[in-house]
Amino acid sequence: MARENPWCGQRRIQPALTGLGLWVCAHTVARYLRRPYSGTPSPGWQQFLSQHSNAIWATIWFRTLFVFFVIHHGTRELVYARVTAHPTSEWLAQQMVEAGGFTREPPRYLIHDRDGCFGASFNRRVGSLGISQIRTPVKSPKANAIAERWVRTIRNECLDHRLILTHQHLQRTVAEFIAYYNRWRPHRSLGQIAPCPHIKESPLQSAKHLIAKPVLGGLHHVYQWAA
Repeated sequence: MARENPWCGQRRIQPALTGLGLWVCAHTVARYLRRPYSGTPSPGWQQFLSQHSNAIWATIWFRTLFVFFVIHHGTRELVYARVTAHPTSEWLAQQMVEAGGFTREPPRYLIHDRDGCFGASFNRRVGSLGISQIRTPVKSPKANAIAERWVRTIRNECLDHRLILTHQHLQRTVAEFIAYYNRWRPHRSLGQIAPCPHIKESPLQSAKHLIAKPVLGGLHHVYQWAA
């Protein structure tokens, strides 16, 4: 697990083992983690560019994409996420309706910042759903700390390691990470369980192998027993 998930320490690996029916403490896991790398580091990006500048062609199109997401404060579940290049008030209003769908009750309160895209159309639609809006103070990210922490999580554990090519590519990437985040990623604030945890497995009497299923092309892994 440490080899396949290099940025996961004992506090992330220990609950994954617990989910497989292997009850060990984090200190025991730490004893078996690999030691710090002592070899020669690979060349940095600047060194690579300088060494191969005569053989490189490059082109890029810069385009800003926005991710609208809804997170439940109590469970930390990512309820909904969509990508757009143009976050208008009308578009955001429709996303709030779709976030509720037909399977869950709308919340009593919605916390968001004071961005101009939360305009009149958004206010009318949210009000018709019976949701009270709470706008955070100016330049006060700690007032919406749970949402801000998720932004950091998806950047550190997903987007910083992926080259996003298109709008559809970003939507698929975000959706796959959310599925992993909701079902498998442990949270310290939840007692090291996931927001919507999978059913814990017990080692089968005939189990001989631990199968690793890659997530996001091997950026993360989930595990299960197999005979």
